[in-house]
Amino acid sequence: MTLVKICGISDARHARAAAALGADFIGMVFAPSRRQVTIGDARRITAGLGKDAACLLVDAEVTQIEAALREARPLLVGVFADQDPDTINGIAEECRLDLIQLSGSESWEMVTLIKRPVVKCMKVREGETANQLRRHLHEGAVVLLDPYVSGTYGGTGRTLDWSVAAEIAGDRPTVLAGGLNPANIARAVAAVRPWAVDVSSGVESDGRKDVGKIRAFIQAAKGPVVQANA
Repeated sequence: MTLVKICGISDARHARAAAALGADFIGMVFAPSRRQVTIGDARRITAGLGKDAACLLVDAEVTQIEAALREARPLLVGVFADQDPDTINGIAEECRLDLIQLSGSESWEMVTLIKRPVVKCMKVREGETANQLRRHLHEGAVVLLDPYVSGTYGGTGRTLDWSVAAEIAGDRPTVLAGGLNPANIARAVAAVRPWAVDVSSGVESDGRKDVGKIRAFIQAAKGPVVQANA
C-alpha cells in the first residue's frame, strides 16, 4: 500500500487529524517558506501527537521505516533546505524528529553528517530523463522527486513527468511529490507506483490545511492499491 506524507503541517490540530485519517508521515517545514514552523510550533505538534521520543532508526532503509511505522505511526519528518548540519541535528533532537528531508542543493556527502535517516529531494527539470536523474542518485537512498521551480524549495502545486518518476520508482524506493491532490492522486499512484506520496498545497484551502481534502487524498492514495490486491 502506498504510504502518505502530509507536509507543511503547522499546528497540532491538523497533525492529529491527519494521523487519525491514516497519514504515515507528518512533515514540518523548517526551511524558509510560508509554511515554515518555529521550534515552538514543532514541539506543540510533537506533543499533540503524543511523541515522547524519536524512533531510533539507523538509516533510511525502507524495511526499517516500515517497521517503525508499525510501532509509532505517524513518523515526523523535518524538511530543511541548505541549512547547516549542526542546526538540523539540534532541531531534530529538540523536536523529536524521526526523519530528515533535505530539499535544497545539499551534497550526498552532507547526508552523512545528519544524525537522523535522510530522504533526499531531487528536483526534476522539464525534459529531464530518468537516466539523467540516475547520475545524481546515491545507491540505496530513498529519493523524493519534486518538480524544479526556480526560486522555491517546493509546495508550488506543479506536477512533474510521471513517466520519468515511474522509471525511477522501478529502481528504488521513491516518494512522489509535486502537484498532487485528491483529484489526481489515484492516477498518479497507478502510473508511478511510488513507495510513498507527498502532498502540501493539494490539501489546502485558502492557504490552510483542509481536513476534508486530507481525508479525500489519503483515501484515494491508498484505495487503488487496496482494491487491486483484494
